[in-house]
Amino acid sequence: LVTQGDEDLLVPGDRGAKFAELTGAELLELEGVGHCPHARHPVAFNRAVRDFAERAYGRIPPPPRWRRAIRRPKRALYVSSPIGLGHAWRDVAIARELRALEPELEIDWLAQDPVTRVLAECGERIHPASAMLANESRHMTAESREHELNAFQAWRRMDEILLANFMLFHDVAGAGNYDLWIGDEAWELDYYLHENPELKSAAYCFLTDFVGWLPTPEGGEAEARLTADYNAEMIEHIARFPRVRDRAIFVGSPEDVVPHGFGAGLPPIRPWVEEHFDFSGYVLAPDAGPPPDREALRAELGYRPDERVCLVTVGGSGVGADLLNRVIDAVPKARRRVPDLRMIVVCGPRIEPDALGGGDGVEVVRYVHGLSRHLAACDVAVVQGGLTTCMELAAAKRPFLYFPLRGHFEQNLHVRHRLERYRAGRPMSFESSTPETIAEAIADALTGGAAPADVERDGAARAARLIAGLL
Repeated sequence: LVTQGDEDLLVPGDRGAKFAELTGAELLELEGVGHCPHARHPVAFNRAVRDFAERAYGRIPPPPRWRRAIRRPKRALYVSSPIGLGHAWRDVAIARELRALEPELEIDWLAQDPVTRVLAECGERIHPASAMLANESRHMTAESREHELNAFQAWRRMDEILLANFMLFHDVAGAGNYDLWIGDEAWELDYYLHENPELKSAAYCFLTDFVGWLPTPEGGEAEARLTADYNAEMIEHIARFPRVRDRAIFVGSPEDVVPHGFGAGLPPIRPWVEEHFDFSGYVLAPDAGPPPDREALRAELGYRPDERVCLVTVGGSGVGADLLNRVIDAVPKARRRVPDLRMIVVCGPRIEPDALGGGDGVEVVRYVHGLSRHLAACDVAVVQGGLTTCMELAAAKRPFLYFPLRGHFEQNLHVRHRLERYRAGRPMSFESSTPETIAEAIADALTGGAAPADVERDGAARAARLIAGLL
């Protein structure tokens, strides 16, 4: 099989045809394509290689059974981003509301660790092909260093993983006769569908809680040009192929969209999002928010009335061990200010407890199912800066400190903008925070202050109604 683009400026356009003629090979001419088509248009290239291999070695036999479409149950394939655990919980909440509207709907999940831990505990059906997904969380952990993760650059260096996972999605979707595809920040799905719109064979709903790649001060002008280029490509995709997204849902309100522009020569973000997205309001986990009886919840979770509980957590991505250790180092100083302080450190599914310190008043635990209930029951929390954990604390009206990762545009810009709108949490700098200042901030947070604004409680139901209209 010979492939050649007709806009290749390095290899003359007649070379591929001549080589195919001399060798008796098949020739695939790619219109509007330049040099290295396998890199520029990998989905089309991969599909061409697969089809060629099937012709050369014998096509895979078709399934032995076929069911008339009108007799098939309604089926959805749900892709939930594995970067952290927040997407999993809000997607479970949406799925439950969606089944309340469509009781016969079957949902298969294409997901990977740590999302699959939540899904398994919730009794959801995980597609067996999920085991073949390339691990995105492991990549993000490898890209991080001491409380620093340039999320945009890490994303740029993840293209092989994203391509592999899209190709797997393509195979699963093609074999599953699904009526609906749902992608919660499934950026690989969204990108490659717009690059290959002919592959869309079901209704498609895209969800996200941020729009717009934004440069960080550390990235300088080069990163500003790159983020603008990525944004321009996304804008062009949506304008050229509006049929790809049957529904786009912003998980929040228009006011939660950052007041920035997409880049030089590009439109402001908020008006563009208002034109191209529906808004669900924030989607909380099923058990998130203020409990009906907080004292009863504390007793159920083993928290005594005579102690003040500080919950420390950094989510499920594996980035955050340095923050956990620094907060642990602050415990002796914090307990001098707050003698009845009990600190519970949740290291999550990807950080080994042995990598953390300890001491009097410190408990280190691994993955906690239903962490939302503990967030609602605690007296104060220290977290990294991920949207889900911070918004669940805001909904429960708990005081908290948050430490955005250095270089992480989403945590420092998108999340912080939203938290400021809700008047929730106190932002802290990891670089300038010592155990002494952390101890003082914990003590200050326990003295009270203005409560955050109310967080909407119907976001999952609103999102489900928007999605159900596609079935």
